[in-house]
Amino acid sequence: MDIIQHNSRAWDREVELGNGATVPVSPQDIAEARKGNWRLQMSSDKRLPKEWMGDIHNKNILCLAAGGGQQGPLLSAAGANVVVFDNSPAQLAQDAKVAARENLNMRLEQGDMRDLSIFDDNAFDIIYLGFANHFIEELSQVWKECYRVLCKGGILISTFWNPINYLFDYDEWDQNNNLVIRYSIPYSDLTQLPKEQLASHICTHEPLEFGHTLESQIGGQIAAGFLIAGFIEDSLENDILSEYMNTVITTRALKLML
Repeated sequence: MDIIQHNSRAWDREVELGNGATVPVSPQDIAEARKGNWRLQMSSDKRLPKEWMGDIHNKNILCLAAGGGQQGPLLSAAGANVVVFDNSPAQLAQDAKVAARENLNMRLEQGDMRDLSIFDDNAFDIIYLGFANHFIEELSQVWKECYRVLCKGGILISTFWNPINYLFDYDEWDQNNNLVIRYSIPYSDLTQLPKEQLASHICTHEPLEFGHTLESQIGGQIAAGFLIAGFIEDSLENDILSEYMNTVITTRALKLML
């Protein structure tokens, strides 16, 4: 099946359902960003250190797989030149709504995060890759494309799941609050979910997910040419696994001045 098309439609549906990742920032948030008081949320708990991006005024920033009217509008209000690139038309529409409401000048583009061919080499100073790479099957092309479109000295910030999340039976986790080991890493909904569960996910237009190894997440960035220069772990609220360990990782990677 076409995973990109399926997940595009699935995230359109998440907008209809009001998923927290699809709810735009408020006018108050934009007003604070215009004053320089902006912070990007990594997951549900921590905020991204502002020094990880530095001075963003007039910087060219790509918000990759980060539609939803959240990060892009905040960075635009803070003075950056922002492009939001996402697979879901409905998610991009959330950014368009905030841009119209707040008179922000942002460029919005729909596409697959593995194919950034609409952008020139060295086009961006910063890439903010949203908490989204678990919706594609393979990561190496994402890292290669990010490296290509970043200028020398550019920054890539990426948030992703600790792969341990994908070891467990999701139904037991979600419905019974039990951690039952069921799967292996790397994980794929397509090959490891029982057929009836996969069919249900497809029928109800739920996003399909892939649990990547740390080698493909961190090692993949290094293999593409990046230097890992920052590492933060985070946890989620009201999450049983987060009671025992951090479940979310954010990295800061640099394209060196070579």
